Amino acid sequence: MAEVSAEARIEAPAEKVWAQLTDFSAYGRWNATHTSFPKGGPETLELSATYEENMKLMGFPAEVTWTVTELETARLLTTKGKGPMGVNLAMRYSLTPDGNATTVRIDGEFTGAAVSLMAGKLKDSATAALVESLRKLGGLITA
Repeated sequence: MAEVSAEARIEAPAEKVWAQLTDFSAYGRWNATHTSFPKGGPETLELSATYEENMKLMGFPAEVTWTVTELETARLLTTKGKGPMGVNLAMRYSLTPDGNATTVRIDGEFTGAAVSLMAGKLKDSATAALVESLRKLGGLITA
């Protein structure tokens, strides 16, 4: 298993951060691993919604089918995904209001036989991608 996380303070209210975080049409503008939604993002963001995403992890393309498992508007979005080679993924986006700013934390988890072979490299690559994604997300919102 490989677990990754990143956190950033964004100078905007949680509702504004949430609106950008869940704007799937603009996902590629901030998410460093995202390449496309072959069938579009989820039509309605709700529990059990599923959608497919093409990603690039450690330089390799990956197709992931996501399911929304936790959802609390402007606070929490958790998705679980099935990727190639039996890899399972989980992503948890949590927003904590702090005055006129918001602390955004992303926690990711990768499990499966293929992960154990490259856990260290995957952890480094995914952590760097999360940090970059939060930087870009903050830039879009405060700009």
